Amino acid sequence: MSSSHFNDHIDRTPANYQPLTPLQFLQRAAAIYPIHTAVIHGDTRISYAEFYARCRRLASVLASRSIGPGDTVSVMLANTPPMLDAHYGVPMTGAVLHSINTRLDPHVVAFQLDHANTKLLIVDREFSAIMKEALALAKVKPIIIDYDDKEFPQSGERHSSDDYEELIAQGDAEFAWRMPLDEWDAITLNYTSGTTGNPKGVIYHHRGAALMCYANTIETGMGLHPVYLWTLPMFHCNGWCFPWSLSVVAGIHVCLRWARAKAMYQAITDHGVTHLSGAPIVMSTLLNATDDERLPISHRVCVNHAAAPPPQSMLDAMTAAGFHLTHLYGLTETYGPATVNEWNSDWNKLDDTTCARKRSRQGVRYVALEDLSVMDPVTMTRVPADGETLGEVMFRGNIVMKGYLKNPIATQKAFAGGWFHSGDLGVLYPDGYIQLKDRSKDIIISGGENISSIEVEDVLYKHPAVAYCAVVAKPDEKWGETPCAFIELRPGAAATADELIAWCREGLAHYKCPRYIVFAEVPKTSTGKIQKFKLREMAKKA
Repeated sequence: MSSSHFNDHIDRTPANYQPLTPLQFLQRAAAIYPIHTAVIHGDTRISYAEFYARCRRLASVLASRSIGPGDTVSVMLANTPPMLDAHYGVPMTGAVLHSINTRLDPHVVAFQLDHANTKLLIVDREFSAIMKEALALAKVKPIIIDYDDKEFPQSGERHSSDDYEELIAQGDAEFAWRMPLDEWDAITLNYTSGTTGNPKGVIYHHRGAALMCYANTIETGMGLHPVYLWTLPMFHCNGWCFPWSLSVVAGIHVCLRWARAKAMYQAITDHGVTHLSGAPIVMSTLLNATDDERLPISHRVCVNHAAAPPPQSMLDAMTAAGFHLTHLYGLTETYGPATVNEWNSDWNKLDDTTCARKRSRQGVRYVALEDLSVMDPVTMTRVPADGETLGEVMFRGNIVMKGYLKNPIATQKAFAGGWFHSGDLGVLYPDGYIQLKDRSKDIIISGGENISSIEVEDVLYKHPAVAYCAVVAKPDEKWGETPCAFIELRPGAAATADELIAWCREGLAHYKCPRYIVFAEVPKTSTGKIQKFKLREMAKKA
């Protein structure tokens, strides 16, 4: 009998088919746990019923401003309640949420606003100065709503007469929000760091976001009612989809405006935090806390860390301090983490050196990812699983982006051969685990943020004293990696390290600027190509 008979007289109907979306997770949590705390921000407590109502109020306010399907709502917010509201309220109207990195310079912010065709903008007063410059540079003229954080007041000037909390209070708590017509519909827009030229706009869909919620709760060991501390910026890959994931298990969002040691320890002990995420800078901040900042932790705290693998000394210190570590890896194009160093209990019997090597690997695919491998990018075949043969890390599955906004050429290149090409180089082990060995695009991951070496070099080359320069990653215990610039001066020219760092700060966001300047002849091939692999070794000793 043909399998087609299983489809005879059977159709998809609203009764047996609904598009996947993370929006319904909040609806469910509010119905089942209405009085359970959903959000903690300073002295403010928001229940799940109130959280759901806030999101619907936001959606109604947006709809009243003619925001709907196909529109972009941009936000420049810290880890505060409005950022959580936006992750639900914006897509409840069919619009797409664009979260702006609060560390960017005005020129990049202006590019994103124009490229995204922002129709409405919500901005925290802490970032009003940057946004004022960006809006002056941008062509779009969005509707603007200011957020004035009453728990942590900011002095930045206002951009409009519209106050976020006042508007929310006037919104409709019973607003009939819309499900996506198709789970392939866009839910958010995130921009890459811009390794060459302008950053690319990565589009997420409802299906991928929903599947990431299931995967996040499984891979990070979340049971019912976890307490999640927001040490990871929510603008970064939509907080790895955790703003939505916590609704699956009715968890508590503990907002953290600034990831500072005292505030983190206070939140962990006061609220019984069970989970937090971030780059090595978060672990470094916790470990380097002063005696008056540090507080004793008597319960288990799970830390999801990604970006550049931290030094073994840091991993050991975190474990000794009572933190349970989970190593993740992913990209903006994979909704954040898409691999996990899933720990095999048998490895606990191994010696410390072997155990450390196991821990440094990026791991295996998330349960929501259909395939992960290390491939030869030319033949598109898997490299031998010998832990030595270098290839490109590639992904395939439902938690890979829809594509790049208004950039079909880049999209086609990224998906060549039916796989997403990460641009990261790594090896494949016999047990299926992968490990990164290099980055083909020379990306530097500092504090969880991607820094393009090319972008930094472009600024340095504009200095009249610089003849040749090359920027590479230098391992750093606090930041994971930090930019190190090798400079070859023009004959007869002079410049100091402080002068060049100050020069960079004029044209770059400060976190992108080199922290180390080395004056030396820049090694080149016979054709004049700079040999960065040599510089990486030199940077370790700089």
